Amino acid sequence: MNTDFLTPIKESVLAHLVMQSASSFGQNIQVHSTEAGFPDLENVQLAIFGVQEDRNSHNNFGCGEGLSHIRKKLYQLFPGKWQTNIADLGNIQKGNKVSDTYFAVSEIITSLLKKNIIPIIIGGGQDITYVNYRAYDNLEQTVNITAVDSRFDLGNLEDELTSQSYLSKIIMQQPNNLFNYANVGYQTYLNPQDEIELLDNLFFDAYRLGKAKELENIEPAFRNADIVSIDIGAVRQGDAPANNNASPNGFFGDEICALARYAGISDKVSSFGVYEYNARLDVNHQTAHLIAQMIWYFIEGVNYRVKDYPFSGKENYQKFTVLLEHDAPLTFYKSNKSGRWWIEINILSNNKYKRHALIPCTYKDYTEATKQNIPEKWYKAMKKMM
Repeated sequence: MNTDFLTPIKESVLAHLVMQSASSFGQNIQVHSTEAGFPDLENVQLAIFGVQEDRNSHNNFGCGEGLSHIRKKLYQLFPGKWQTNIADLGNIQKGNKVSDTYFAVSEIITSLLKKNIIPIIIGGGQDITYVNYRAYDNLEQTVNITAVDSRFDLGNLEDELTSQSYLSKIIMQQPNNLFNYANVGYQTYLNPQDEIELLDNLFFDAYRLGKAKELENIEPAFRNADIVSIDIGAVRQGDAPANNNASPNGFFGDEICALARYAGISDKVSSFGVYEYNARLDVNHQTAHLIAQMIWYFIEGVNYRVKDYPFSGKENYQKFTVLLEHDAPLTFYKSNKSGRWWIEINILSNNKYKRHALIPCTYKDYTEATKQNIPEKWYKAMKKMM
């Protein structure tokens, strides 16, 4: 890893840390400081780093600044009964050009992924999601992205890469390793109808805000993700004012923390980012405090992973077969460890997407199937494999 890309934590944050309890979060992680140097990553499972890049953030300049506020709030929290080793690597500063910043971010994420370390990215615009996605190119695998966002951020392919056009780049540019994209929490009046129809035609998943607030039913969208990207503007302005594109409507603070925990408990999620935090607009550092709690819940989730996906052995699952009147039977599996459900995709021969043969679902999907209603997620997965 090229540690030259990462600058140490500010002295003001370290001074604040000294005043915290010995059992606080900040006192129990490795921190990149001028005095201690870069952390030893030998036994680290989670690594936090900030991105001080706002030049391609749409209408939210300043979203790469003030990351020290998030760290101060995070460091003063108390960890749970965690078994993971955590390091804060510092910040990636703005490069001479935006592409320089992108290169540094991609290099850091790639290095961490190769070490089986989960990056937790804070700051910068949501265009960093595209850079995160490109970091998976060398891993030679298909990628699922779940974005918590009030907008799809599709833009046009001919547009330059910004926080509101990154998705079209992910979908269209080569190499294309994207298998599924899921949007959680879009608000219809903030998205053109043709974009809503396009995502449906691509057999991607999009959950309106009202549907996404049914938290238990939205969990499978995170269980199947490799990358989770959260635009803090998806949280209602009253709970998270530090975003120039925030809306009066959105997730409540406790709801976004629940989604962060879902991302953490997913056995597949291997990178997690919270973007578009604008410290210039933060009232009493309220949003910084919320992001700190979101990170806490993500780490809490990682510590409660039960490793039941993919199969840890069929003896650990209950199998349910649903007979359909006019189609082949559907097969469901329920984990004895977690009680979570999956539906099986039966097209396996000559299928390059074998890792997606089991699609996360809910008990409700199973009960609907018993009523002869085929789950939409099964239908979409089949269409993408054909």
